[in-house]
Amino acid sequence: MSARNYDVVVLGGGSGGLAAGFRAASYGAKVAMLEPAALGGTCVNVGCVPKKAMWLAADLAERIGLARKIGFDLPVEPALEWPTLLARRQQYIANIHTSYQKRLDETGVVRISSRGHLVDANTVQCEDGTQFRAEHIVIATGAHSLKPTLPGAELGGVSNDFFALQSRPGRVALVGGGYIAVELAGVLRALGSEVALLVRGQRLLDKFDAEVADQLAENLRLQGVELHFGCQVKSLEKQQERIAAQLQNGPQHAVFDTVLFATGRGPNTAGLGLEKAGVKLDGKGAIEVDEYQNTSVPGIYAVGDVAGRVTLTPVAIAAARRLMDRVLGAQPEAKLDYDNIPSVVFAHPPLGTVGLSEEEACRRFDKVTTYYSRFRPMLQALGQGEVRSLFKMVCAGDEETVVGIHLLGEGADEILQGFAVALKAGVTRRQMEETVAIHPTSAEEVVLMR
Repeated sequence: MSARNYDVVVLGGGSGGLAAGFRAASYGAKVAMLEPAALGGTCVNVGCVPKKAMWLAADLAERIGLARKIGFDLPVEPALEWPTLLARRQQYIANIHTSYQKRLDETGVVRISSRGHLVDANTVQCEDGTQFRAEHIVIATGAHSLKPTLPGAELGGVSNDFFALQSRPGRVALVGGGYIAVELAGVLRALGSEVALLVRGQRLLDKFDAEVADQLAENLRLQGVELHFGCQVKSLEKQQERIAAQLQNGPQHAVFDTVLFATGRGPNTAGLGLEKAGVKLDGKGAIEVDEYQNTSVPGIYAVGDVAGRVTLTPVAIAAARRLMDRVLGAQPEAKLDYDNIPSVVFAHPPLGTVGLSEEEACRRFDKVTTYYSRFRPMLQALGQGEVRSLFKMVCAGDEETVVGIHLLGEGADEILQGFAVALKAGVTRRQMEETVAIHPTSAEEVVLMR
């Protein structure tokens, strides 16, 4: 059987793969994309998009409580019809699938509903034996949730299983202290579940600014989430219809309706034929790439979570676009700048961060100055809420160049983008201070920090 010839073959139809395919097609390239599952990958189907839908529902639940406190005549316990929420969420996702397919059709990108593996540096083979040859092969197969190796681990789920829940669980254990565990804990608690966070380390979000992470932990406690640090799950076992967890340094009543592991993710490299093609992996099992997304084999590239650098959807999209600009668009120096990438943890309220934490800045610079604003947002104050916001700015050098902005508070997810642009452009503390604030807003606290 002769191989079909393309200019670009993309393995994976998630955010990075789609971005690579669309950008390549915009340069007139003939593109084939292999994706055996739903378009959009983790982000659209079991990640960012459904997570944000659940976060929005949880945010509404919290605001209903605040509305009652400031005078609205509302039921004490408004009921959420979980099936209705899931149906609306899935319809939103289905609309995204339709939009992607329409764009594939418009751009001429050929979608093959199959897994593929490398035969050599220029050939990919489908499950049915069909082969595709291309000068450029882009691997964008994403990553998957990991479970720890312990007795009874099969009784626990991962983040994918959270999105499969057909009703609100009663008592939930979230195992982990990263952003996925924090986000799911906040959503489930706001929607009425009892939630325990079982964290092996001594703090949440160990890659974030410690002071801001500590305030986030305090907010979670105020919202009723149990936090157990230095806690290790030794085993899980079935106890009638529930799950009993044997814990080291954990709660005494360790019986749950649902246990979800949020203990890391691993790159999807199995079955890709990487060894046969000579593609090297790094120490964590991700595909090793240079600053231009090149792998160890000329003409084979990797973007997104499978490359293991910064595992965020916008990063995969941006890296893929710049890669295609370089190899097809006559932009030989095009590459993604991985410094100062903003990110948001959709906690309640959210935490947005860009740049260096105070700890990182102190390791990198001789002179570091920090500015703060701790406050209670107006709606929380009107409703006599206890949740606090903490905004923090990290500056370096005598000019006080802003090298880190960390915003924990209502609207932080929307506020951060503009300040991320300013930080990337090299804004100084004085320039921020000279900016007239918009009042009354939470955003004004960024330029008024002391």
